[in-house]
Amino acid sequence: MKVSSMLIKEGVIHDPVTKKKYQADILIEDGQIQEVAPTIDRKGHEVVEAKGLWVLPGLIDMHVHLREPGREDEETVLSGMKAAINGGFVSLVCMANTDPPVDDPSVVDYILAEARKVPGFRLYPVGTITKDRKGSQLSEMYLLRERGVVAFSDDGSPIMDALTMRRAMEYCKPLGIPLILHEEDLNLSEGGQMHEGFYSTLLGLHGIPSLSEEVMVFRDIALAEAIGVPVHIAHLSGAGSVEIVRQAKRRGARVSCEVTVNHLIFCDADLAEYDTNLKVNPPIRSQADRKALIEGLLDGTIDAIVTDHAPHAVQEKELDFDLAPFGAVGLETALGALITCLAEEKGIEFLDLLPALTVNPARVLGLEEPGIESGRRADLTLVDPGRGFRVGEESFLSRSKNSPFLGKELKGTVVETIVAGKRLKMGGVVVL
Repeated sequence: MKVSSMLIKEGVIHDPVTKKKYQADILIEDGQIQEVAPTIDRKGHEVVEAKGLWVLPGLIDMHVHLREPGREDEETVLSGMKAAINGGFVSLVCMANTDPPVDDPSVVDYILAEARKVPGFRLYPVGTITKDRKGSQLSEMYLLRERGVVAFSDDGSPIMDALTMRRAMEYCKPLGIPLILHEEDLNLSEGGQMHEGFYSTLLGLHGIPSLSEEVMVFRDIALAEAIGVPVHIAHLSGAGSVEIVRQAKRRGARVSCEVTVNHLIFCDADLAEYDTNLKVNPPIRSQADRKALIEGLLDGTIDAIVTDHAPHAVQEKELDFDLAPFGAVGLETALGALITCLAEEKGIEFLDLLPALTVNPARVLGLEEPGIESGRRADLTLVDPGRGFRVGEESFLSRSKNSPFLGKELKGTVVETIVAGKRLKMGGVVVL
């Protein structure tokens, strides 16, 4: 038997481009898919029995926070990659809000060196738009691009000054990669802890209005249209913002956007118990906003589903709600949450969600598109859609456990994560 030869037998392939599913065998040799056929002879191959399992192109999460360098107690590049593999992701795009931030080529070099500890795993760093994410002096974008960043973002720190944003767009335009924008008017959101509405009043918490996002989305799309540069709106949260993006796309604007798993599943009523693991920024908004986000995803207004994986130390999340930091982990629960809460409970066809986890993020960032066909790199995720799992702290490979799904039962267990033809999760266990 050739060690580099693997046969995935009788899995149900899900194609995000054609939105079709069908049973087939997949032959992998030397890290590449060699053949996809109704049946392939087992002889001479390592066989992965996949009957009843979904076979997905390797998942991409284009918005995660890995905390290294700076807060290795919360996450490292290696622990983040392990968490990703556990959750079925084979590619990550890591944000620049580390300490020090990714505003210097040496930080890019460091992150990419750490990523090489898992051969074949694709980790794509994002560089800052401004020095130290302070919103004034532009970063050395050209040098960061040369070192390997795939986008620029000050995520977590909105660029309030419109002239600085305009200059960033003009500078970025010839580099051929997008800006990823955290849209928040700090003058409107200052001191806010959750979505401004009925429940913020009921809970006695200062609210963050949807308008704080909408005005910045409108401003930056207008700037991008005038300059002719692509922009990507991070973690869209409100119905008004969805409509602004929808209208911009109809005009032909080069704008894309994303939504987090949490914003698709929860609403502000779910914060009634003051669960700090649901304290995220932008905040979880109303049921009407959640409905608009789902509609925007299904009609193509929203391009990508992300986790916005944001690890925090347990002692920080145990503080009172108004003192606890924003953010939740999500890499290890995202797939199960989508299958359980949207596909099963809402009746949404999973194939309609799959492009937002695979080909769409790749297109936004100009990366190689994942797929299941001859000649493609063998990046695959095998999922048992009917097999449930309980989300417990002991199940996380992330260094942080701040998940809003703790204690919940989810369906859709990741059985195998295959990266460049290597089984990095095998039989439900990560084997790094």
